[in-house]
Amino acid sequence: MTIADIKQNAQVKMDQSIAAFKNNLTKIRTGRANPALLDTIHVEYYGNHVPLSQVANVSLLDARTISVQPWEKGMGAKIEKAIRESDLGLNPASMGDLIRVPMPPMSEERRKEMTKIVRSEGENAKIAIRNLRRDANEAVKKLVKDKEATEDDQKRTEADVQKVTDKHIAEIDALVASKEKDIMEV
Repeated sequence: MTIADIKQNAQVKMDQSIAAFKNNLTKIRTGRANPALLDTIHVEYYGNHVPLSQVANVSLLDARTISVQPWEKGMGAKIEKAIRESDLGLNPASMGDLIRVPMPPMSEERRKEMTKIVRSEGENAKIAIRNLRRDANEAVKKLVKDKEATEDDQKRTEADVQKVTDKHIAEIDALVASKEKDIMEV
């Protein structure tokens, strides 16, 4: 493995960590309705547990209501039960074929809890980025030890990897701040 490979590998893995963090953030509830909130819900469908999005159309009716339109007639009750039993604290209501999922307003205490969760997720993402930096630096040290690279190469590479790390950590901080702003918005 060359120094260029090590840098490229670190960059790609850090980008993947950011993508995973963004995905985790979509699942954290804000004051507004978001169809991605129901992505974690699985429904029993002919003996298998499948994601809600595979048995129904999930969309927004308005800023505080998600609509779930089952593709099959008999699925409404199962979908409603799955949403109610999830840990999201939602109470769906059937209106014929359509299931309305109103987003109850969050209390100030709940908003603060959610910001703590966001910060925790952000810290976990930062730890993942730092671990990738450490792995890249160790790989470069191994190249120097095996005399495949010079110590100057090592110092340059470590500085480059640190710049990439700083950029990704700043992106995580910006995402956390943005999500906290969304949560605290009434």
